[in-house]
Amino acid sequence: MEWTSIVAIYILFWVVSAFIMLPFGVQTHDEAGIAKIPGQADSAPANFQPKRVAMRATVLATILCTLYVLNYAYGWITPEDLMFFGPDPK
Repeated sequence: MEWTSIVAIYILFWVVSAFIMLPFGVQTHDEAGIAKIPGQADSAPANFQPKRVAMRATVLATILCTLYVLNYAYGWITPEDLMFFGPDPK
C-alpha cells in the first residue's frame, strides 16, 4: 500500500473519529449549573474543548488506521469472511 493511501485513509478515520467524539464529555449550561446568556440555545455546550476532541480523535484514528493497514498487510479479515449470505453467484 502506498504511503499516500495510508495518509488519506488516516485522514478519513480522523474526521469520522472527530465526529464520533464530539458529544462525549460535553455538558449544557443546565447540566453544569451555569447561568445562560439571554437568547442562548438550551443545547449549547458550556464546556466545549476542541483540543480534547482533537486529541481523542487522533488516538482513535491512529488505532483504527493501524488496524486497517495491518489487516491489509496480513489479511486477517478478507472479503470472503464478510459474505454472510452464501457465495457470490457469478
